[in-house]
Amino acid sequence: MDRRTALGALAAAPVAAACARTEPSPSRTDEAALAAEDVVRGVAPLGSPWETLDPFLFCVHHDDAYPAGNERMGPAASLAGRAIGRDFAGKDGWRMYHGAVVPGFPQHPHRGFETVTIVRRGLVDHSDSLGAAARYGRGDVQWLTAGSGIVHAEMFPLVEERGPNPLELFQIWLNLPRADKLADPHFVMMWGDTIPKQLARDAAGRATEITVVAGRFGELRPPAPPPRSWAARADADVAIWTLKMAPGARFALPAASPGTNRALYFFRGAELRVGARRVPGGQRITLRDGAAALLENGPDEAEILLLQGRPIGEPVAQHGPFVMTSMAEVQQAFLDYRRTGFGGWPWPSDDPVHARAEGRFARYPDGRIDKAG
Repeated sequence: MDRRTALGALAAAPVAAACARTEPSPSRTDEAALAAEDVVRGVAPLGSPWETLDPFLFCVHHDDAYPAGNERMGPAASLAGRAIGRDFAGKDGWRMYHGAVVPGFPQHPHRGFETVTIVRRGLVDHSDSLGAAARYGRGDVQWLTAGSGIVHAEMFPLVEERGPNPLELFQIWLNLPRADKLADPHFVMMWGDTIPKQLARDAAGRATEITVVAGRFGELRPPAPPPRSWAARADADVAIWTLKMAPGARFALPAASPGTNRALYFFRGAELRVGARRVPGGQRITLRDGAAALLENGPDEAEILLLQGRPIGEPVAQHGPFVMTSMAEVQQAFLDYRRTGFGGWPWPSDDPVHARAEGRFARYPDGRIDKAG
């Protein structure tokens, strides 16, 4: 179930140091062995949303070429011909989604899982039923444990009045085990300058940049996820990385732990060789359990999202924005939301945005304020 359907169903280590590091390449003998190995379990078109493997639920890739913003931080362009409230068509290269004035997703509830929102370009304004708020983007990540229930809005303010407002983000839904589905809601902000990156060069000097949002790569350790996250368990082997590969670059992807699900989402580029298999762009590549893999890029710069984790291995019952282990639990989630509103909605509108001049910040439910460096 994609994000549009899910929301509609409800109806009513310092990066500066890390960037300077260069990971040595494996020997030519090792590369030759990896290049000959068939490590691909399956290949399928990315589609929308991107299908994922347990412990992930799905991933959406928003990529919108928004125009200049107007006085309300909506598009300074006509909205005629758009299905306002459900605009997913991509007219003129951008979408309003469920927004009527500002693009985005006005207030909606979640229970039983986590959202990991990686904003590569543009900004997101967060407001929630706990009274917390944030503006983040331009490389930042918000990791939200919905747990027992939270209502939040995710709006995309177009703060630039004299030029375009491109937005690109991934939102990944990560499941919670039954024991943690009713954990207290909690979010952490990972500012872009705290998310480690590393440059690996192959024997010819061609670069691959690895950005580590979750898991670890060599000595790189990203900020900690929320405490009740599946990713907070060392034995869960959760990793969320992005790879940017120069044309022709080679990169040896280290093996995951046995029993870990792993997929590569090849969302930008012409061709990628994965072990012995050549794969065109726009594909999900599922890797064989426990296998290392040699990636060799084609003629264009390539970008890949890696998602891996040990399966939770529990039943998944999902309806709209609620993900539980049985339909009885889903029905209870609807009843609880109708009765409590998961804390109510303390904002004056369903689609709040922050002041245009506001910088990137997070204000937590306890009043603590954190700002991007």
